[in-house]
Amino acid sequence: MIICPFCSAENIAGVDECEECGQSLSDSHLDAPASEVEEHLLNDHIQVLKPKKPFAVAPDASVGEVLKLMVANGIGCVMVADGDKPVGIFSERDALLKLNTEASELSGRPVSEYMTANPETLEDSAKIAFAVQRMDLGGYRHVPIVSEDGDMQSIISVRDILRYLAEHMGV
Repeated sequence: MIICPFCSAENIAGVDECEECGQSLSDSHLDAPASEVEEHLLNDHIQVLKPKKPFAVAPDASVGEVLKLMVANGIGCVMVADGDKPVGIFSERDALLKLNTEASELSGRPVSEYMTANPETLEDSAKIAFAVQRMDLGGYRHVPIVSEDGDMQSIISVRDILRYLAEHMGV
């Protein structure tokens, strides 16, 4: 058995990818972590970041309402959800790239037209290193955290990761 260093799932010896999280296991032969920070990143689960409950809106919420919600609460994104299931995420980046200078003209349009559909998610049992890797590869600043059955639970941001690193580096 090989234990995945990203999600702790048990895998059959010799597999190239974790059956649970899809991460490559070909580097499972790597040396032990070079620092205490690396060790924490590889061993700590997302729960230690104390993820916050996300602000959520329905897909038919207007862009104007969503932008006001984001500004009023000083947040960088909102989840777009159908009940407890995330169907999209609308972020500052979506506002800049998809609305840009036309934000006021488009304020009555549904957010579902401008959201990023089907966002990458993680379960709170995932390791922080996996979240960092997912954010890096996808260019994400936010990752929704879901339960095993896909219900929205919380959200982590790059700021959460930076705060975590600063604490573990003694900064």
